[in-house]
Amino acid sequence: MDLDTPPIHLPPGQTLLIDADDTLWENNIYFERAIAAFISYLDHRVHTPAEVREHLNACERVTIAARGYGLKSFRKSLIACFEQLSHDPLTQEKQERIVSFVQSIADQDMELLPSVAETMPELAARHRCILVTKGDLDEQRDKLNRSGLEPHFQAIEVLPEKTVEAYAALVSHHLCDAPTTWMIGNSPKSDINPSLAAGLHAVFIPHGSTWVLEHEAVSEPRRGQHLLQLGSFAELTRYF
Repeated sequence: MDLDTPPIHLPPGQTLLIDADDTLWENNIYFERAIAAFISYLDHRVHTPAEVREHLNACERVTIAARGYGLKSFRKSLIACFEQLSHDPLTQEKQERIVSFVQSIADQDMELLPSVAETMPELAARHRCILVTKGDLDEQRDKLNRSGLEPHFQAIEVLPEKTVEAYAALVSHHLCDAPTTWMIGNSPKSDINPSLAAGLHAVFIPHGSTWVLEHEAVSEPRRGQHLLQLGSFAELTRYF
């Protein structure tokens, strides 16, 4: 099934593994605003904003490998970036200012993406929906609770990382049948490519502000697998 296939309704009873951040609700735009504020605050005299951002990306890769995802990890990355690039010492005042950029993300109200609130009940009425996200367990569960979407999911999985092995374990744990199981998300690196590699189908819903560390070329599905690319979450009801 590809983009040229006319819309068809798949039979009820599919298993839909649905990503959270930037698939169900806005997330990365808040990080981008915090990063822009941080770079402006650093106001580096040698490095350009783009170079500072590249250095921050490198800091994030190191921090994520050691501490995982979430706001605590992001705060650690900002502080590490500041310490490595700034000629000034990290005073208590400066640290509090950096922490305020992170707090601005935590203080954001939940903002569901267009049509998610209307579409999720339709999908849940016909199919088994499982939330599959990654990050800090408490943060992700709090966002799900505040979103109002939790009743539509039969199970919730918050993974430390979305790897081929993680998808295989998830499929085994929830007794998913690969021919009727679909991973739906915005990230080629975390949602689409590893789920295809695990033998599942996938639905790619690009987001205009997907995190740069999630960028990756989308893999070609193997024979017997299906990959859909949709323009919005609402379009899922054309197929499911």
